[in-house]
Amino acid sequence: MKALHVITGLGVGGAEQQLRLLVRHLPVDCDVVTLTNPGAVAEDLTADGVRVMHLGMHGNRDLSALPRLVREIRGGRYDVVHTHLYRACVYGRIAARLAGVRAVVATEHSLGDSQMEGRRLTAGVRGLYLASERLGRATVAVSPTVAERLRRWGVPGPRIEVVPNGIDVARFRFDAARRESTRRRLGLPQGAYVVGGVGRLTATKRFEVLVRALAELPDDVWLLLVGGGPEENVLRRTAQAAGVADRVLFTGERPNTDASQGGSGLDLPSLIGAMDTLASPCAEEAFGLAVVEALAAGLPVLYVSCPAVDDLPPGAAPFARRVQGGADSFVRALRQVRAQGPGPRSAPEAAHHYSIARSADRLMDIYTAATLGVSSA
Repeated sequence: MKALHVITGLGVGGAEQQLRLLVRHLPVDCDVVTLTNPGAVAEDLTADGVRVMHLGMHGNRDLSALPRLVREIRGGRYDVVHTHLYRACVYGRIAARLAGVRAVVATEHSLGDSQMEGRRLTAGVRGLYLASERLGRATVAVSPTVAERLRRWGVPGPRIEVVPNGIDVARFRFDAARRESTRRRLGLPQGAYVVGGVGRLTATKRFEVLVRALAELPDDVWLLLVGGGPEENVLRRTAQAAGVADRVLFTGERPNTDASQGGSGLDLPSLIGAMDTLASPCAEEAFGLAVVEALAAGLPVLYVSCPAVDDLPPGAAPFARRVQGGADSFVRALRQVRAQGPGPRSAPEAAHHYSIARSADRLMDIYTAATLGVSSA
């Protein structure tokens, strides 16, 4: 079987990193097309031996990209086209059908109640999404929560499949030596208590809540923000105004790559291992990948929204705790977590539940059904 993955961009982000992990674990020949931004994850995929094509799309309404994508699909003679993220789902589904590929699968990575990938959910966004969705065989939701949102949107239930995001649990396993080395490289004082936030620095992630909470916490508490994005300067100004700029560290984008493979040593697993608690103030997560990664590292986690935890049976993630969402709530919760002292730093059942191997196996079942559905149509 031969599959083409079409994604909006390949900068460092949850969906992009997830695509790379899936391609590594899927037992099929995979190529990737990125409509825009062939960033760090494109380089990682190429290093993995994956063929990556950049379509050079200029904006959402660059219709000239459509025939170029059709040509790529026809030329590759793909059995399955799998699209990721809104723009790629719309253009990719249309292009696949024009190219004669009917086994089309789409993954919905980032659908909230009021936004999708940071874009407001207008009637136009919803209408275009639903019109293109009918051209595919299956729409994959990354959590039961997202599946329910898709049903409320109008996607027929039988077309929706749930394949949770997955992680390489072993990559995040706690390593005391790596933790100390990373903390030294970051310049953290001995004994500092580090609250971490991981994700794109956008308004929807609400990291300013953590900056404001930091101002109410003792001087030995630091905030480590892992990720890049348009809100970085806003967050820096917020930290300056709150008088905590000297206790907030910004790492920029950090791909989930092994230092042994040429990385800087400050990769995502190392940075998460340097934390004492992960805090996730986003109010509309579709899954909560950073929370699961932190759980795999044995960290206590405070979150406002995390379907990955909430969709599991009670007790599967004993060190994950839901908070109301304001700065005061995080101040109280962080004080309580710190007072409890460090835990065993072992991965709970929840982390193992979201193994990338399990997700790849489930996706292969969907690919097989999609291609069989085509042959029997």
